[in-house]
Amino acid sequence: MVERADRASLIALPGAYTPTALQSTGPRLLDEETAHHFRVRRLVVGDMVRVTDGSGVIGTGPLTTLGKRSATVEVIEIRHEPEPPPVRLLVPVADRDRTLWLAEKSAEMGVREWTPLSWHRSRSVSPRGEGESFRARVRARMVAALIQSGGAWLPHLYEDMAGEKFVADQGGNDDGIALLLDANGPPLLAVLAPLLDRPSPDGEQPRIALALGPEGGLTEAEVAALVGAGFRSCSLGPRVLRFETAAIAALAVIGAAHTKDEPACSPVSQA
Repeated sequence: MVERADRASLIALPGAYTPTALQSTGPRLLDEETAHHFRVRRLVVGDMVRVTDGSGVIGTGPLTTLGKRSATVEVIEIRHEPEPPPVRLLVPVADRDRTLWLAEKSAEMGVREWTPLSWHRSRSVSPRGEGESFRARVRARMVAALIQSGGAWLPHLYEDMAGEKFVADQGGNDDGIALLLDANGPPLLAVLAPLLDRPSPDGEQPRIALALGPEGGLTEAEVAALVGAGFRSCSLGPRVLRFETAAIAALAVIGAAHTKDEPACSPVSQA
């Protein structure tokens, strides 16, 4: 209980993100956007804050300067956050706003990899989220969600890829579990549970790839190609869900299936 209370206190601190690795204690310069956020929250020099680099590390320490264009934190303690289950979301290129919403929630839920795939019915969506500038918006939304949720692992973002090319190049995730959300498949948990129960040769959690279609769904040929490449069809019930709803529901099931007594953040160095 002490560990849980300690972690709750950590998450309650005002948060910030730094794009450079937190490898040691000491002063950490934060950007203009963070400084603005701190001023809006009416922080003052001396207040304790939380900083993460998105690679599993959280630093804490007092705010030492706060100006219009920057802020500085004196990091006095560094902690490591346990890595979430290795889930790769194969998100369809789809509606911009819904995709941004999904990006935010995916970061909150600990998705490790985000791969946008363009399918046949992606082409009929307008406005759709794709391209380098949109990927920057996705990243910004994920960073904000990471700070808000108290997480420490920022999803790795891949460039857009045609669904057909992904299937041809990478197939069914040979080193792990590949799942395809399909209304005609058996229940997701019934498919997933026995796969997670299998002993792993290296003791590591199996990597999970989760694929789903855009508005209108995948074509029969696309479903057949994914299944042929090793993806297992599974469903979330009889209702037709929007892609972002389906993704979050599936991520929640996967997260619950993985849940064990996770260790709290543990200090690794102090000033």
